[in-house]
Amino acid sequence: MSDNQLRIVWIYPDLLSTYGDQGNVLVVERRARQRGLDVARLDVRSDQPIPTSGDIYLIGGGEDRPQRLAAERLRRDAGLARAVENGAIVFSVCAGYQILGHEFINDLGQREPGLGLLDVVSVRGEGERCVGDVLGDIDPRLGLPPLTGFENHQGVTHLGPTARPLAQVRFGNGNGTGDGTEGAYNDTVFGTYMHGPVLARNPLIADLLLKLALDVNALPPTDDRWYEALRNERIAAAQQPA
Repeated sequence: MSDNQLRIVWIYPDLLSTYGDQGNVLVVERRARQRGLDVARLDVRSDQPIPTSGDIYLIGGGEDRPQRLAAERLRRDAGLARAVENGAIVFSVCAGYQILGHEFINDLGQREPGLGLLDVVSVRGEGERCVGDVLGDIDPRLGLPPLTGFENHQGVTHLGPTARPLAQVRFGNGNGTGDGTEGAYNDTVFGTYMHGPVLARNPLIADLLLKLALDVNALPPTDDRWYEALRNERIAAAQQPA
């Protein structure tokens, strides 16, 4: 963050905003403004260059063909990779999560190179599609309450040695590998399969992104009654017998 302005970049809403993940950028923007921050939000379409001066970048989910197109354009552009080199924070969901890895399977059934910003590789699962509510325990190092979200994916994502699982699931599939992991992260880049939108269900993850971008240990308190009501409702629903 420079010039006392927080710059939030929403990547390719024309390709990767199928499952309501635009809500994530709205939550980050609102929670920043509630703390009195001057926020500049930029929605970058797929025919526009990715700015390298952002503080927080968000990328959502999408269908298979738009995912391939997004990956191709992000590789050609290279702006997101440069932003990460400059210390930017990235939060990605589902198709966006796969794109940030080393490779995934595209709509043509072929291996598609990713950006390599997360040490993960995604393949297509052979079993049933992973659909439904998820509840999990976030990595204790992040100091956050349980993760709640909604998954809808066929992908299976394997983590490499430099990627940490974002959470361990209690209910649901997560990464689909059978080891109970969900999502992945390193110091500045985060990925998850959770929709919801996930930051509306987990506002303290949004606050974590803000703290990392601002390089602070704490933020001023804000009214979380609405968020807590939503969280409690979805956590209770996830624990209901099938």
